[in-house]
Amino acid sequence: MTGVARFVIFQFGLLHGFMSTIVIVKKGGEAAIAADTQTTSGGTKIFAGLKTRKEKILRFQDTYLGFVGYSVHQSVFQSVMEKHPGELSFRSQRHIFETFLALHPILKEKFYVNPKEDDDSGAYESSQMNIVLANPHGIFSVSPDRHVMEVEKFWATGSGSEYALGAMWQAYESTATAQEIAIAGVRAASEFDLYSSLPYTVHTVSLRVSAANGAGEPRVVDLPAMRAA
Repeated sequence: MTGVARFVIFQFGLLHGFMSTIVIVKKGGEAAIAADTQTTSGGTKIFAGLKTRKEKILRFQDTYLGFVGYSVHQSVFQSVMEKHPGELSFRSQRHIFETFLALHPILKEKFYVNPKEDDDSGAYESSQMNIVLANPHGIFSVSPDRHVMEVEKFWATGSGSEYALGAMWQAYESTATAQEIAIAGVRAASEFDLYSSLPYTVHTVSLRVSAANGAGEPRVVDLPAMRAA
């Protein structure tokens, strides 16, 4: 890759603020969410060993939420979870949409979110957040304009998403579990994406019968240990 190409990719990442990789997978009665642990500040990579908070995934009750973009998103959402828990429901695509619709004025008025995108071409005000969720009800993706997509198999967001999607597509029809597929996605992204690095973090949750077509009762399995391999 030429120096010019690297500069263009770097500037794109800075402009859009999606400098991470977070993936979600649903398979075999389980949902998994995994993320890399690199933070990028300007032209500087900050690896996991240089910071105390390595996680890009938050937990609210039985839901895991992964954020790409500005690091402050996590601090904002942690405050939202503490101060406005009654506004949060992630039970379905519609509940998630209504949650982020209700949160938007709170984000603007209390957390000073700038609702305008850089190109100012969107039809709706932006939350500036790209989020993926995993819980006993399924896996979901939320875009900055609050569009919610319920995902059937797997999805990825962030600068390394294309690499992650390719790796997960390759692994999905194998005997690999949801957790193993999610890890494969993050490892591929960390290998090729400038803004993603190991170790990874991963969490799994058992799906409800309606979400998994035969899974048992929901059971949250927390696997926060970071691994480099």
